Amino acid sequence: MAEYLQRGEALDYTNATDNLIPHDTVVALKDRIGVTGCPIPPGKTGSLHMIGVFEIKKTGTAAIAMGQTVYFDGTGITDVVGEGSIKAGYAAAPADAAGASVLVSING
Repeated sequence: MAEYLQRGEALDYTNATDNLIPHDTVVALKDRIGVTGCPIPPGKTGSLHMIGVFEIKKTGTAAIAMGQTVYFDGTGITDVVGEGSIKAGYAAAPADAAGASVLVSING
């Protein structure tokens, strides 16, 4: 049996750190990422977007093709799977090698 609760586009997320998590911050979860929908003070609960297209800082140096799988390396988005990286989703638009950011459809 399964009881429907919500669409899951945004989930409640409790900040377990001692620092404020600002709005629009990428949060690394075990196997995916979310993006904060509001500032989340320490010990408080706020919203975490789990789907959608976000412009995220690009840390990799290669060009990224639209539709290419991308990863969050703890700082930004790269096309390379590295130790500790998490699949972020796919590029929603091409990004030049020298580009500072990439549009990412998260968890797609």
